[in-house]
Amino acid sequence: MTTQAQTAPISSSAGLTAGRPFVTLLEKERFFLMGIATALIAIGIFQPYAGIARWIGFALAGYSAVANDSVQTLGTFIASNRGKPWWSLWLFIGAIFLATVAYSWVTYSGDVTFERLASKGFAETPTSFTYLQLAAPVVLLILTRFGIPVSTTFLLLTCFATEASSVGKVLTKSLMGYAVAFGAAIVVWMAVAKIVDRWQQGSEAKPWWRVFQWCTTGLLWSVWLMQDASNIAVYLPRSLSWVEFAAFGVTIFIGLGLLFKLGGEKVQKVVDEKSRVVDVRAATIVDLVYAVILYVFKIQSGIPMSTTWVFVGLLAGREIAMTFRGASDHGMKNAFKLAGKDLLYVTIGLVVSLGLAFAANDAFREGILGS
Repeated sequence: MTTQAQTAPISSSAGLTAGRPFVTLLEKERFFLMGIATALIAIGIFQPYAGIARWIGFALAGYSAVANDSVQTLGTFIASNRGKPWWSLWLFIGAIFLATVAYSWVTYSGDVTFERLASKGFAETPTSFTYLQLAAPVVLLILTRFGIPVSTTFLLLTCFATEASSVGKVLTKSLMGYAVAFGAAIVVWMAVAKIVDRWQQGSEAKPWWRVFQWCTTGLLWSVWLMQDASNIAVYLPRSLSWVEFAAFGVTIFIGLGLLFKLGGEKVQKVVDEKSRVVDVRAATIVDLVYAVILYVFKIQSGIPMSTTWVFVGLLAGREIAMTFRGASDHGMKNAFKLAGKDLLYVTIGLVVSLGLAFAANDAFREGILGS
């Protein structure tokens, strides 16, 4: 009797202790969870009103796409500029964003996507929205919060594709991008890994390296926008009036400020865990090679592609080449493990994206089922 009475409180205490991490997680993420709940409720209320729903979808897509894809374009920039005021990084990147989309808006008669949405299967402006189409950016936000690098091209664009074949073309181009980036990274870092390693061990980077990095980051960010602005603008008319363009620009500009204030989203760890990306010289080379690859694919065809797959291929090839050359912080086994984990994550994102598109998009579902 006495023994049972004494052991009961211990069991109860153990149960409370076991459940505490979950409670702590909820407390830590309460504002994020409140935001998700608010967004889902707003989508349910305004989904029947296309004129309002498109802007809710755009606003959610704007932040979620940039937050997830920032790891590609801004990840090394954020990692190597931790000591700089966040607002200086924001104003620099924000100004390039406004200049890039303004150029497209003027040049292509109101189109801010460099005619990526003029491709077959994406050229029609949505006139109504399903609940899942509007909720797709919320799914992206949740995956981003778990640190999973997801292709925003697949998660957002496929929900609006009017032909299943167009999604197949996007997938083919994206897989090709992964292979090209993986191979190019191995070639480049096999050649420069030892040189960069000597730079990093020998001395601090010269001030001009910082200038060079900011220039290459600006170039990369601009080229990325030429490819992926379509993921943000897919909810909007294909030709924006000046008022619509102003709303588009201000919304994304403010979202960028929030991103820099937070120091990058959870997905930033994809960059932070790689070898020596905090060094400005290493970060500059990553950005330059990535920008060149994206630009080549931009001029190669107007079909949208997943830049996430290209970036993951680039990081994988770089990590393996650096390890082979003895210039990595990881062993070869761990290098392949990191590459495999990133590939697994984007593959999970692809499966989720196609499943969501199948559920949300009648045209895509009918194209797959042949009905």
